[in-house]
Amino acid sequence: GKAVSIESAKQAVDEGLIDPIFIGDQKIIEKLASEIKWDISKYEVINEPIENNTAPIAAKLASEGKVKIIVKGHIHTDILMKAVLKRDLNLIGKKRLSHVWHMTLDKNDKPFIITDGALNVLPKLETKMHILKNAVDFAKRIGINKPKVSVLSATEEVLESVPSSIDAKELTERAKKEGIDADVFGPMAFDNSVSENAAEIKGIKNTVAGKADILLVPNVEAGNGLVKMMIYFMGACAAGVVVGGKVPVVITSRADSAPARLASIAAAIVAL
Repeated sequence: GKAVSIESAKQAVDEGLIDPIFIGDQKIIEKLASEIKWDISKYEVINEPIENNTAPIAAKLASEGKVKIIVKGHIHTDILMKAVLKRDLNLIGKKRLSHVWHMTLDKNDKPFIITDGALNVLPKLETKMHILKNAVDFAKRIGINKPKVSVLSATEEVLESVPSSIDAKELTERAKKEGIDADVFGPMAFDNSVSENAAEIKGIKNTVAGKADILLVPNVEAGNGLVKMMIYFMGACAAGVVVGGKVPVVITSRADSAPARLASIAAAIVAL
C-alpha cells in the first residue's frame, strides 16, 4: 500500500504529470522514497505522523487553491471524503460528488466509464441525475462528444419487482426532458449495452445498444463488483476518480497496482 503510493507518485513525476506535495509521516515518506532511489528533497513534505489528520490538511490546501488534485495514499476513503465534504472549505458546489471508473481493456481499444461504483451507495433518482451529469462531463473531457449512456438493470423491461428498472426508465425520460447532451437509454442489461451482437439477437434497437460509452450502475455493489471482476479476470486497467467538486479526488484501492494508480492520476488531470 504505502510503497505503491510513493511508486506511483514517482511514475507520475517521471511522466511529467504532477508536482507533488506529500502529507504524512516524513520519516516514513523519505524512507519509502529512498527505497526506490528517489530523491524527494526538492518537493514539499508536510510532516503529519497521525494518519487521520492528513486528509484535512489536503482538503485545506485544495480549498486555498494550492493543490489542484487530491490523491489518496494509505488512508481510509471515508476519512478522506469526510474532509473534502466539509462545507466551510467550499470544495463542493451545487452538484453531488460521484465516482467514475475509466476502464481500458487490452483487446478492446474502446475505453468505457462505469459509475458510480465507489461513492454513492444506493442512490435515489435525484442523485442518479447528478451521477449521470458528472459522467457525461467527464466523458466529454476525454473526447467523447455525445456519450452513449446505458442505465443498467437486470432486465430491459420495466418491472415493478426490479426497482432499478423503474429508475432507469425515469432517468432516460428526465435526461431527454433536461436536454442532457448524451444518448441515454435504460433499463438495459450489461450484455446488450456492450455487445451489438447480443442486442441484435435480443432484437433490442436503440442508439445505445452495444455501443455504450458510460455504464450507469444501480448501486455501489453492482459497480464495484463489475470493476473488480474486470480487473482480476480480464486484466482491465481501472482509473478511478471522484468528480463533481472543485478538485478531482483520486481514491484508489490499497490493493491497486502502480500502473492503475498512475492511470487514475492521469484521469484526474483530464477531469480538471
